[in-house]
Amino acid sequence: MKKIIITLLLLIYPTNSIAHIGHYIKYNKIEMEIFRNGELIGYNNYFFKRNGDETVVSNQLKFSVKLLGATIFQVEGYSEEKYVKDQLVLFKSKTLQNDKEKFVNLIFNKKSKKFDINGSSYSGEASINNVIGNWWNHKILQAGTQISPISGSIKGQVVTFVGKEKIELYEKIYDVDRFTLRSKDMSIPKDKRLDFNIWYDPKNLRIIKVSYSRMGNWEYKLKNFE
Repeated sequence: MKKIIITLLLLIYPTNSIAHIGHYIKYNKIEMEIFRNGELIGYNNYFFKRNGDETVVSNQLKFSVKLLGATIFQVEGYSEEKYVKDQLVLFKSKTLQNDKEKFVNLIFNKKSKKFDINGSSYSGEASINNVIGNWWNHKILQAGTQISPISGSIKGQVVTFVGKEKIELYEKIYDVDRFTLRSKDMSIPKDKRLDFNIWYDPKNLRIIKVSYSRMGNWEYKLKNFE
């Protein structure tokens, strides 16, 4: 049964087509709102710029969690991904998490054909089969490992197709495929595991909702795109 599920996923989401940056040629902006326990607490927005074969995707992230009027957890960050045709050649980010600075500087090494990473949690080489863990890129549903956009750490992941659903977001109805994305190594501490539900719109090739539970119930929802 497991082999059948994997085969079906490869047929539906083939490696070459899912990695094609051209899928996003029509997008200039993707805006997502962040909710915790049903309350709007921030945003996660992506902006696309193109110059010939180059595509730059920048991300602005900000949210704040309050308890009894006092801020108990807040994150603010900025990142930039650069692609030449389909190849990621650069990623950099800076994030302030509760006054603690985190960062990633990644470049594609043409000689080794690998990524060189200098991050707050990991420094070293990484396979180009890794994907940056951002929600604009549906390649994350096909990759076996992802690189943290905040710290540079590398985590193995298992993506499972759950089924087809209809969901409503901002008074729009979507026909979606639902997936779970979990850490391959479940022995790592729970607060560091990957454990997401993802709703994907296959018609328009975009992730429209992500949810997870950690210090509350979190949701990232696609609000707008241009």
